[in-house]
Amino acid sequence: MTSTSDRSSKRPELTIEEIYRAEWGRLQSLLVSRTRRLDLAEDALSEAFARAAQRWPADGVPANPAGWLYTTAHRQVVGRLRAEAIAGRKAPLLAVRPEWVLPGDPLDELADDRLQLILLCCHPALPQESRSGLALRLVIGTPTEQIARLFLVSPATMAARLTRAKKKIVLVGIPLGAPVEEELRSRLDEVCRTIYLAFTAGYAPGAGPDLLRADLSGEAVRLAAILHDLVPDALQVQATLALLVLQHSRRDARERNGHLVTLAEQDRSLWHHHEIRAGLGLVSGLARGEGYAEELRLQALIAAEHARAPTAQATDWPAIAGHYADLERRTGSAIVRLNRAVAVGEAEGPRAGLALLTELGDLLSDNHRVAAVRAELAQRAGDFELARASFRTAIDLCSNDVERSHLRARLAGSQHP
Repeated sequence: MTSTSDRSSKRPELTIEEIYRAEWGRLQSLLVSRTRRLDLAEDALSEAFARAAQRWPADGVPANPAGWLYTTAHRQVVGRLRAEAIAGRKAPLLAVRPEWVLPGDPLDELADDRLQLILLCCHPALPQESRSGLALRLVIGTPTEQIARLFLVSPATMAARLTRAKKKIVLVGIPLGAPVEEELRSRLDEVCRTIYLAFTAGYAPGAGPDLLRADLSGEAVRLAAILHDLVPDALQVQATLALLVLQHSRRDARERNGHLVTLAEQDRSLWHHHEIRAGLGLVSGLARGEGYAEELRLQALIAAEHARAPTAQATDWPAIAGHYADLERRTGSAIVRLNRAVAVGEAEGPRAGLALLTELGDLLSDNHRVAAVRAELAQRAGDFELARASFRTAIDLCSNDVERSHLRARLAGSQHP
């Protein structure tokens, strides 16, 4: 039993939720790599957090909360393994490469195997529609409901996909461990897509009180940097890191006193300019590519245009609109069309932007940002009735507290003809 002296009474600001955000992915990957039991690790870690929620309010947060959670979860896995051994079921449900060696005691310094877990989740034997979602769930701890929103499917559909993917890993015996060079490169598109989705989960966290989960986005940036160290010559990897660094550099300016701050209104002195310099350096070395690598390059070029503009008025909107047009031709994405409408509205006027929104109401019927963009463009074009109606639609559809508050303020301040 841990003594009272081991408890941290000096850190009351630490909550279960904050520790979950900071440690879930690291602990999950560590449990899988140490126990080789993907089927047990997630349940054991969830139970460890549940026990923490029961005990810590009374006992205090441990001096090493991550170590406490790991020990608790690991004991549960070991208990299950012993029960299986007694029953004669000793076959591991996750294969391991022959050269894999059991690490030493991780409690002094918890290791980090998240990249290997991402590579596992992106294995080509898994269904393509499940890979990124599985990595977000296991590596980052993103709730299934939030993953479903990212993929524009129902929570039930996403839960079924994740369950099938886990069973596939069990049946096929997919190995955990760093893949060889050729195998790694064959998975780079999926790995980059997964890291970008993890970043998106923090940059636009959906329902709830948070406008930005900088910790989650920061972890995605770190994973991108790790991958870049492994394969620095891969275009999609370089473009992913450039894109994420440039977008992440604006994190401290996006919110003020709990209120959303639009890009045009952000205090650019709060941007992390050393990160912008690093991101622009990466962008300058990007050559034209193909497939997903070129999509990422175009997105990085767009982020670079925003980052290098000293003021909102100095932004090269025609260049951004051109990049979006190229990206839309390549992807056919309705989200890209929405972003292009914003850029065209700035470059050519609000009515030109509104014209690009014509079909998006049906394609993105549940996305509040379509109505929000329409409202802003309509107000600038002088169509105040459309603007007010669109603001109301956006408010009804928006699930994020901070964004909804911003939309209500925009509606209240909307001009009258």
